[in-house]
Amino acid sequence: MDVECTSIEDVRQHIDKIDRAVVSLLASRGRFVTQAARFKKTSDDVRAPARVEQVIKKVREFANDTGASPEVVEKVYRAMIAAFIEEELRTHATYESVPLVQTCHESNGSV
Repeated sequence: MDVECTSIEDVRQHIDKIDRAVVSLLASRGRFVTQAARFKKTSDDVRAPARVEQVIKKVREFANDTGASPEVVEKVYRAMIAAFIEEELRTHATYESVPLVQTCHESNGSV
């Protein structure tokens, strides 16, 4: 929903609200990135350049569909993915010597 702001303070208030939502979503994404590290055998699996390009293609399409700049979205996503890859590589290193345990299901055993 587009909102017509009447002052710079109003604009900033809306941006701050969006930033809170974005950071919350980044935190959620980060938790899944941490889980993904357990399922990858090598650091090359973590880097997964083909998967990165698949994500970039998808978010550029989302950008087009929503009226966002595909170029801006791509730059933001490449920076975000690079940061998450660094974090995932650190996490992956701790899992290399630990047996894989599936924990992505509920206590009743269903997925």
